[in-house]
Amino acid sequence: MNVVSRNGAAARALLAALLAAAPWAAAADNGAPADPIDHLQRRLAEKLGAQRAAAASPTPYDVKVSTRSAPAAHRAAAAHAAGGHAAPGAEAARTPRAAHAPHWSYAGEAGPQGWAALAPEFATCSSGSRQSPIDIRGGLRVELDPVQFDYRASRFGVLDNGHTIQVNMAAGNSISVLGRRYDLLQFHFHRPSEERIDGRAFDMVAHLVHKDAEGRLAVVAVLLEGGSAQPVVQAVWNNLPLEKGEELPASVAIDPASLLPTDRRYYTYMGSLTTPPCTEGVLWMVMKQPVQLSAQQIELFTRLYPMNARPLQSASGRLIKESN
Repeated sequence: MNVVSRNGAAARALLAALLAAAPWAAAADNGAPADPIDHLQRRLAEKLGAQRAAAASPTPYDVKVSTRSAPAAHRAAAAHAAGGHAAPGAEAARTPRAAHAPHWSYAGEAGPQGWAALAPEFATCSSGSRQSPIDIRGGLRVELDPVQFDYRASRFGVLDNGHTIQVNMAAGNSISVLGRRYDLLQFHFHRPSEERIDGRAFDMVAHLVHKDAEGRLAVVAVLLEGGSAQPVVQAVWNNLPLEKGEELPASVAIDPASLLPTDRRYYTYMGSLTTPPCTEGVLWMVMKQPVQLSAQQIELFTRLYPMNARPLQSASGRLIKESN
C-alpha cells in the first residue's frame, strides 16, 4: 500500500467516525444504522418541501376579492345613507388585518348618545346643526314642485346589514326635484318611524335613498302604519337572507313606485344621515300620506329589529316647506 492509499484510508476512517458521532446518525426504522447520504437527502427534501408549503400558504396580508351582484354594483361607493349601510366586503378587497368601522348601535354605550365619541369621523352626530330626524312642525305651505318619480320594475337584492333590512336596487330608477336628477340606490326600514309629524310617530318608515352625479343625497321617507298588506314589502320579506351581511339577490322584480302613497304631497327640509357618520347636506322629502302594512308584516320586522330609530334631533330653526 502506498502513502496515498494509506492517507485515503485514514481520511475515510476519520469521516466514518465523525458521521457516527453526528446527531443525525440515529438508527433507521428497521434498526439498521442510518446512511449519512440518505439522511442528507431527506433533510434537503424536507427543507424544500417546507419552502414550497410556505410559498403556497396565504400570508396575513393576502387580498381576498369578492364578487358583486348587479344591485350591489350599482350602489354608491361612498357611504352610509340615512340608515342604509354599505354592504360589507363588496366595495373593496379586504385583508384580515384591515381596520373595521367602529361598532355602533341603538342602545347602550354605543347608542345614539355616544355615537360621536366612537370615532372622529362621527363627530357631526353631536356637533351638527342640521341633524335628522326631526319632529316636523310649522311647515310653510307653498306650491312645491312635485317630485318626479321615474321608477320601474327592477331586480333587487336584500341585505340584513345588522342595523336594518336594506333593499339594493338595480340601476334605472330615479327622481327629479329642484332641477336635479337623483338615482335610487336602496331603501331600508326603521321601527318606529324616525320622523314625526306634529308629534305623531308611525309604526315604521321606509327611507328611499338617492344620489346625484355630484354625490349629493336625497331621501324620500314613506311613513308606514298598520292596515292592509303591502306587496313590495312582502316581496322583500320573502327574500330575506339567512345570514347577516350576505346580500340575497331576488329572483323577481319589484316596482318601487308601488311603495309610494297615491297622494305625492310632501314636507321638505335639509337634514343629515340618521346613522353615523351623520353627514349633513341631505335633502329630505317626507311624504304626507302614510302607506299601510299588515300587522303580520310589521311583526316580522319587529322580530328582527324591535327598535332601530334614532331619537329626534333639534330642528334648530331650519326652514321646513309643506306642499299645499
